[in-house]
Amino acid sequence: MTRVLVIGAGGMLGQDLVDVLSPVSARGLNRADLDITNQSAVLEACGGFDVLVNTAAYTAVDDAESNEAVAFSVNAEGARNVALAAKAHQARLIHLSTDYVFDGEATTPYPVDAPTNPRSVYGASKLAGEQAITAAYPEGSIIARTSWLYGQHGSSFPRTILQAGLSRDHLDVVRDQMGQPTWTRDVAHMIGALITSPVTRGIFHTTNSGQASWFDFATKLFRLAGWDDKRIAPTTTSEFPRPAPRPAWSVLDHSGWEAHNLPLPRNWEEALEDAWESGLSSLAASDSSL
Repeated sequence: MTRVLVIGAGGMLGQDLVDVLSPVSARGLNRADLDITNQSAVLEACGGFDVLVNTAAYTAVDDAESNEAVAFSVNAEGARNVALAAKAHQARLIHLSTDYVFDGEATTPYPVDAPTNPRSVYGASKLAGEQAITAAYPEGSIIARTSWLYGQHGSSFPRTILQAGLSRDHLDVVRDQMGQPTWTRDVAHMIGALITSPVTRGIFHTTNSGQASWFDFATKLFRLAGWDDKRIAPTTTSEFPRPAPRPAWSVLDHSGWEAHNLPLPRNWEEALEDAWESGLSSLAASDSSL
């Protein structure tokens, strides 16, 4: 049986990974269990596993702008520590990265080999992590870039929108950022497909397919909740200035999956409908304690 260690198991994606990967003997370590910036601790913790899945990251995009050293410590140096541990134990590594490694100025889906050009500290730190992994353990590392994640656990766009929808008559939602709303449970299944495949290296764009704006995403959520979607109005990014710039285009290409005879990701709307039936709908309940 394949022995899998999920690093960062306390996060939204990490929790789904441990659940979905349980048939292949998955164990999870959260941030309290393992600090990936501690090289010796990472080396010791990763022994005895066939596959390491690293979801641990500094993901506070805006805070990273004023905490650059911390972001790079976790996202670059920490990622390198995990790669070195994977190499030492001859385990495959699957490392989660992000669409923020791109500048967001494209108009067609980004292929995996598109030039990177991050515009934020967060994006730069995640790109540095990709580069550190590739330099340390190129023969055994897979980079899985994802974006616009949501799930049952932790904070996410659906949680924010649905909770706002319970208390506000009107919402303004950005329409000039395009991406791929992605269910963490689908990402977990995609990671599972990589684990059971013979693939040992490369980059895979690990998102649901299709494309949508945040406005489209919010509208779909309101319709699933049975609410009047005319309560949502489109607005622009400029109306909501943030410390870190957001990519205007975060649509990623999935051709790598087909090239390796792996299932192509399904459309974001289909995934969201399943997520809704699987428990996301509870976020729209007025008595929700989630």
